Amino acid sequence: MIPTRYANQDVGLLDRLFNNDMFHRDFSETNTTSPSVNIKENEDRFGVEMAVPGFEKDDFNIELNHNKLTISSEKKEEKSHIEVERYTRKEFSYQSFRRTFTLPNTVDGEKISAEYKNGVLCVEIPKLEEAKPKPARQIEIR
Repeated sequence: MIPTRYANQDVGLLDRLFNNDMFHRDFSETNTTSPSVNIKENEDRFGVEMAVPGFEKDDFNIELNHNKLTISSEKKEEKSHIEVERYTRKEFSYQSFRRTFTLPNTVDGEKISAEYKNGVLCVEIPKLEEAKPKPARQIEIR
């Protein structure tokens, strides 16, 4: 086997590894993803759980407009002119997403609440009282 010589001997092993076709991807400056969502329902409410690790609670915008619940986020990495480390490749700098859910008419939009904990955004959507199942009752015959 003949050892391969590179034209630029200053190219490091990591540079060669990440410039290989297997790792070469064309990432734009924006990275728009759609986070995974679980939707659950019980007798009293609907629940939306969204996996969004690495965010802060202030990064989210939750809006209800005509029975459409929109959860979005736009997170930009602050640019600093102080260069402490030299990056071989830097691909993450901006994240955003937007998910919209059409809610049924049976929800109480005034009581929707949200909590962000351990990388999961949980949105609780209570049902209207008249939409909740009623217990069986005995009807008297006259």
